[in-house]
Amino acid sequence: MQFEFTPGGKVIFGAGKLRSAGGTIKTAGKRPLVVVGKNVQRAEPLLALMRENNVEGATFSVSGEPTIQTVRDGVALAKKENCDWVIGIGGGSVLDAGKAIAAMRRNDGDVLEYLEIIGQGKPLTESPARYLAIPTTAGTGSEVTRNAVLASPEHRLKVSLRSANMIPGVALVDPELTYDLPPGITASTGFDALTQLIEPYVCSRANPMTDPLCLDGIRYVATSLPTVVHYGHDREARAKMSLASLFGGIALANAGLGAVHGFAGPIGGMFSAPHGEICAALLPHVMEMNLRALREREPKNNAINRYDRVARILLGNDSETADAGVEWVQELVNDFKIPRLGSHGIKPEHIAEIVKNAMNASSMKANPIKLTEAELGEILQAAI
Repeated sequence: MQFEFTPGGKVIFGAGKLRSAGGTIKTAGKRPLVVVGKNVQRAEPLLALMRENNVEGATFSVSGEPTIQTVRDGVALAKKENCDWVIGIGGGSVLDAGKAIAAMRRNDGDVLEYLEIIGQGKPLTESPARYLAIPTTAGTGSEVTRNAVLASPEHRLKVSLRSANMIPGVALVDPELTYDLPPGITASTGFDALTQLIEPYVCSRANPMTDPLCLDGIRYVATSLPTVVHYGHDREARAKMSLASLFGGIALANAGLGAVHGFAGPIGGMFSAPHGEICAALLPHVMEMNLRALREREPKNNAINRYDRVARILLGNDSETADAGVEWVQELVNDFKIPRLGSHGIKPEHIAEIVKNAMNASSMKANPIKLTEAELGEILQAAI
């Protein structure tokens, strides 16, 4: 039994915690760059808090998923405005953008040099600027992960800037910021959370530190995700989904992911499709294929038993087996009316290219069993 576990930065969790974070913001640095989403109004609780505490900074808006150029522009603005630290408030895309900007604010050269796969993979030589991450969705767990996913339109790929030092110094998780999320975003981000709890639990790098987080998180999603999609202002259910997202972020940062996220990067780089919807469309098919491959080639692999346990938690029944878990996930996808991958323009003729890129993705390396090109293609065909 061998593993590594990085606890990460400070976590502040609870409804209303942002309103009492004035002290944290006043003492973190001199002048922050505030990274926000396209709808700046969603950051108003933070901006109001800054005004109350006489904290001045610059605002940088991220529209859609961050690209390499997004990071370049953010770093340039931070330097121009003499911003010495960074706050990110928004969904996973915003938090990843802020994380990358904080990293490159203190490191020389172009961000491309530090990227996996398409870059040189250079290690960061300097610690990132101080970073406060404030999620407004419950799904990505980006507030506690060590990487930032960036799109490269030129390469038609999404790749990571990654370093253990990139885990945000403070993650402020306030479920109140998720209360007004519409059902569609609640559903897709919730499926991202579920995927990032199941994959680390069954992956080849699962460990005793992340297992309890995954199991508790899966339980929270099973009981709370349907509630928040249909009754968005249920405070307890929203808190549990925020906690599940947090647990998933810690788990994936310290264990790994699998084929769903192995596909998600290449698909996200090639097509304009929300990450959570990609995960939801793929998850039941990846689970089904992994189980089939494990039973055929590695019947003694403990991942089979882990899939059984996932099913028992999802259905709340200790007699269920893994196949019932796959059915539960597929039924939830149907209930939430998650669109199939084909609705995003993905066609059978794209399968070969997606599979080729997915096999090189870092997330694919921790899948509980190595899937063949044919098996990966079958997953995509089923999800289209």
